[in-house]
Amino acid sequence: MLRGAALRVTAPRLAVLTTVHDHPHSDTDSILARVRETLGAVSHQAVYDVLRALTAAGLVRRIQPMGSVARYETRVGDNHHHVVCRSCGVIADVDCAVGETPCLTASDHNGFVLEEAEVIYWGLCPDCATSEASRAHP
Repeated sequence: MLRGAALRVTAPRLAVLTTVHDHPHSDTDSILARVRETLGAVSHQAVYDVLRALTAAGLVRRIQPMGSVARYETRVGDNHHHVVCRSCGVIADVDCAVGETPCLTASDHNGFVLEEAEVIYWGLCPDCATSEASRAHP
């Protein structure tokens, strides 16, 4: 994948790409911790630089739901969306809406050349919904 994107294959790039692939929606600190488990000493800046290069090359997608730190995933090239738990912050992929999708077509593009639409669904994950329901009905 790295060579196909005209990127040099290095141990930090391989470690970061593997970590993001194996742990989608991870934040930078989580990625750094896992990369350090694999490579030992690696700087925060090195991981930021690799994430920036992988994102620019289209190998990694950066998402940042409101109120959250940036997260990274290797699921790129499709038009999928995300669902975020308002309580614990867990993020999951949601395939693109089926049927009519008027919200994905801007009513006025204001002169922009539109490239993609990002949809984030907000709610409670099953664990948090169950926990909240049990608190409400003891």
